[in-house]
Amino acid sequence: MFSSSPSPESLPELFWAVARRLRHTGRETLAPFSITPSQSRALGVLAHHGPLRLSAVADHLRIAPRSATEVIDGLESLGYAARRPDPDDRRATLVSLTDAGVAAGDAIRAARLAEADRIFGSLPDDDRATLDRILRGLLQ
Repeated sequence: MFSSSPSPESLPELFWAVARRLRHTGRETLAPFSITPSQSRALGVLAHHGPLRLSAVADHLRIAPRSATEVIDGLESLGYAARRPDPDDRRATLVSLTDAGVAAGDAIRAARLAEADRIFGSLPDDDRATLDRILRGLLQ
């Protein structure tokens, strides 16, 4: 049983245990879509920002441009993304979601929200609000 004030050593252990659970359930949530976590993140970036150059996708994902190329190649092979010339610079290429990519992104978001509700839904509203505040504070 946990004490009301956890030791400083147990906080990281608890945090990483929850993070592992979230990663595991996240992979299970993505499995029906045959998509990797990186590809899912890229779908989210493109859905939020619209068409982007590969370098901008890499920046948003905080990955190397070569890695972004691989992620986008995977999305293209699934029919979720398409490259087209940048109308402002014919040397550059923009990546955008296809209709199938938009639909997949919407379905993945819904599946993730359902999974999050299964994980966090048992917490009282006050505890969820506190957890939200704490996690946002840690990100600053």
